[in-house]
Amino acid sequence: MTRASDPVSAPTEQEMPQVRFEREGPVGSIVLNHPPQNRIGHQMMLDLTDAVAEASVSDIRVLLVRGDGPDFSFGGDVREWPDATPQELRSFVYRVTAAFHAIELLPIPTVAVIQGAAYGGGFELALSCDLILAAESAHFRFVEATIAVPPLAGGVQRLAERIGRSAAARLILLAQRVSASELADLQVVTKVVADTELDHQAASLAAQLASGPTRAHAATKALLQAWATGGLATADRLMPDLVSHLFQTEDVAAGLDAAVTALATGTQRPTLTFQGK
Repeated sequence: MTRASDPVSAPTEQEMPQVRFEREGPVGSIVLNHPPQNRIGHQMMLDLTDAVAEASVSDIRVLLVRGDGPDFSFGGDVREWPDATPQELRSFVYRVTAAFHAIELLPIPTVAVIQGAAYGGGFELALSCDLILAAESAHFRFVEATIAVPPLAGGVQRLAERIGRSAAARLILLAQRVSASELADLQVVTKVVADTELDHQAASLAAQLASGPTRAHAATKALLQAWATGGLATADRLMPDLVSHLFQTEDVAAGLDAAVTALATGTQRPTLTFQGK
């Protein structure tokens, strides 16, 4: 135990977390910080789990997921796999998938900000976010077929959900590298921006989402999740209760007041900044 008089040494590079959570006002960021390729190994998985938990108990209104360095992430750290037992690999896959799923379940908008490579698990991490903002030079690939396994953390089903079975099978079975613009055409990437504009555009998008109707965004995410797991019928059953509660919030009251006033006066409806209440 460290005594009060003992010097407190700074954490070593090995002790520094490989993923960090940070925030600036209502905007939170989960940042992969494991250079040079932000590969997802056991320690990064633990740090990612902690960072997602920290984000989940904060009062942020939007979350960015990004990677330090020239690349978002090259995916799993295969150097850890040859000597791992089946039980260890199962635990690793389960916990990484759980961390990605926890991001999906956050009741706020989430945005993956991609530069360089997003391969394997890095691609899967991006798919766990609601929106993907990518630099023009960004590229994506499921490389797992080259080591004789499928994507390990939900990539097969999540890519298929977005672009359909046939297109997902092509990209995964052939381990094809695809550009950000190609994935934008497939409606996987939300927006492609110039490399030099990525940080600025990410900040602008985050500010827009943070000032939006947080509870309505949460309801939209809940409906999409219900549809993904149970189809239209499940989402339809959830919708009446989910939506009716929103009409008791201050945000809806302000929005309706502005809309009614605009209709009555024939003026343009103002752009509101919502409070999440």
